[in-house]
Amino acid sequence: MTRKVINVALNGVTGRMGNRQHLERSLLSIRAQGGITLTDGTTIYPEPILVGRREDRLREIANKHGLDRWSTNLDAVLSDPLVDVYFDTQVTSAREESLARAIAAGKHVYTEKPVASTLDAALRLAAAAREAGITNGVVQDKLFLPGMIKLRRLIRSGFFGRLLSARLEFGYWVFEGDVIAAQRPSWNYRKEDGGGIVLDMFPHWQYLLEDLFGPISALYARHATHVPQRWDESGTQYEVTADDAAYALLEFESGVLASVNSSWAVRVNRRELVELHVDGTHGSAVAGLRNCAVQHRVSTPMPVWNPDLPDPIDYLGQWTDVPDNEVFDNGFKAQWELFLTAVAERRQFRWDLAEGAKGVQLAALALQSSAEGVRLTVPPLAF
Repeated sequence: MTRKVINVALNGVTGRMGNRQHLERSLLSIRAQGGITLTDGTTIYPEPILVGRREDRLREIANKHGLDRWSTNLDAVLSDPLVDVYFDTQVTSAREESLARAIAAGKHVYTEKPVASTLDAALRLAAAAREAGITNGVVQDKLFLPGMIKLRRLIRSGFFGRLLSARLEFGYWVFEGDVIAAQRPSWNYRKEDGGGIVLDMFPHWQYLLEDLFGPISALYARHATHVPQRWDESGTQYEVTADDAAYALLEFESGVLASVNSSWAVRVNRRELVELHVDGTHGSAVAGLRNCAVQHRVSTPMPVWNPDLPDPIDYLGQWTDVPDNEVFDNGFKAQWELFLTAVAERRQFRWDLAEGAKGVQLAALALQSSAEGVRLTVPPLAF
């Protein structure tokens, strides 16, 4: 059996997402299972190289996992001919420059979203990667959530009949940081650092909803800053300059209409932190991170509006959970395996930087729609 080592530089691994999902639950998990076996029998084995600004934290993470290689010098890492892949999970404002340097150095690149803060920058990165002939990809983890996998299966099987509409609810209360520490980093709430729920979440909604319902043709959006002051990691109060909530109506070429609510200033009254309710002529479903419940038209109750009496119908009790009839792996890990396979086989990746640019486009149009108070069409991107 041939073993192929792929050296992966992880920039931003000191953050929660980079450390937990990408290092521990993805690359280290792939190593623990013995690597990835290709069709020709070759085994891919990722070798992480930790990159970041905090030497003490990098050393701590490396020692915890028995890793030998880490650096605070990105240029030195990118100039190393043994480094195969550059992965970026930094703050959004630092991503474009680092990705551009990695592409110029001839590295394959894989990145968290959004790929850049503006559409022009995202398109430049996609063009540079295409010209360099490297394998490039963008994290699209929501496609691999068990609940969304079940929902996709229902759509592909024709369960819904004709699709009519969808309602996406996402969010939770992020503590301000004064009495209880905030569970999200403070840069998320500073526009100058690339923060804001529109730029953070609309790239997710773009790839997820287009995968389910087809291309988005138009949108109307409004964003808000509901909590204007917060306290940072050191306990210092600061003014919030980024949006912490957004409300949008999306139109699809297929005729589906979707309302999309995203908020870090909402308290949860649903089974999961994100839920997508889909209605069709033959049935409906509500999918979350892991769960997916359905109601077929033959099981649909007949409500009668009567506010004078208690409603006798147990609406939630008349939905049926789709079973876990397959094994679901961690979504980040599943996509890492696909990306590393594409690198090893020297081919392009399905979810590349051009696909990532579409998410930045939707976020930019949502911000423009909110600022101008108008409905906007979503033009196809030319690459």
